[in-house]
Amino acid sequence: MSKLYVYYEELETDRWFKYDRFPRSLIRRFIRGPKQISGVERWFVNFLSGLKEIGQDYEVNNFKILKKNKDIIALVFGRPHLLEKLPDHTRIIYGPGLPSHPSENSFWNNQNLIHLIAPCRWMKEMFEQDLSTNIPISVWPSGIETDKWKPSNYKLNKTRVLVYDKIRWDRDELVANLLEPILDTLAERSIEVDYIKYGSYKEIDYLKKLDQVSTMIFLCEHETQGFAYLQALSKNIPIFAWDRQGYWQDPKFFPKTVQFKEVTSVPYWSNLCGDKFKNITEFNLKINDFLTNIEEKKFQPRTYILNNLTLSKQADDYLNIVNKIIDSKS
Repeated sequence: MSKLYVYYEELETDRWFKYDRFPRSLIRRFIRGPKQISGVERWFVNFLSGLKEIGQDYEVNNFKILKKNKDIIALVFGRPHLLEKLPDHTRIIYGPGLPSHPSENSFWNNQNLIHLIAPCRWMKEMFEQDLSTNIPISVWPSGIETDKWKPSNYKLNKTRVLVYDKIRWDRDELVANLLEPILDTLAERSIEVDYIKYGSYKEIDYLKKLDQVSTMIFLCEHETQGFAYLQALSKNIPIFAWDRQGYWQDPKFFPKTVQFKEVTSVPYWSNLCGDKFKNITEFNLKINDFLTNIEEKKFQPRTYILNNLTLSKQADDYLNIVNKIIDSKS
């Protein structure tokens, strides 16, 4: 395929005075260390890594060439503000860094938006339900860095569990009625537990914790891709996932402005990956069998990742989507 032109940019805004975003960025880096990669940026970074693996030529954020060449399709991974920077004649494939919901933006009638990329099927279905205009949508998840996220040689003498806490909404209630009972159940079984909270760790810390556990309990209301749990699967760590399904319950939208179901916390999954539970009752019913399966090594989560979500495979899948779009427009 000819050279790809890929676009990604974080939105940095001034807070107290004009251009203060620049010194604030330097100060943050000095105090906190290197910036952690966000989920949206991870789609972009992993995509470029996949393109390198398959030998596909590309350029990043070349805005000048768009002004000169009307035939180039801009592959905009995000963020939404980038759409305003593109020439009026440039056709756009936008995603997977879409807004949380179509109602957050008003640019959907832009005739240059020829295709959207959603990171999972439930998000595609929600956009199809609520978009004000008819834009074709394809599903494309990022590949996972399987060479980086690979099994450890660390030897465990007994089951050790990492509890991954990404509970975002109704937190007080869910900590009391889900997280704490889970921890109590594990303590009653004398199972060693480690804990990590979303947004409160560096990637290297997560890697080290995964090296020292045999399984992970993943607590999150929903995911559009879920890099953290997929990275664990890539390290061959089976997961017991809280998957309550039902409505998309982002309080910014639900229930007044948006009502959509079904969502999931593990959009990429098979029986190789582990098991799921909807609530604390189901957790207690399933936990013994799950732990037995861990001890007997019944799950093979890395096999699932290697078969479905490698960097090179997903880069190829993205190119196939682009080629089909081009063919449909020719």
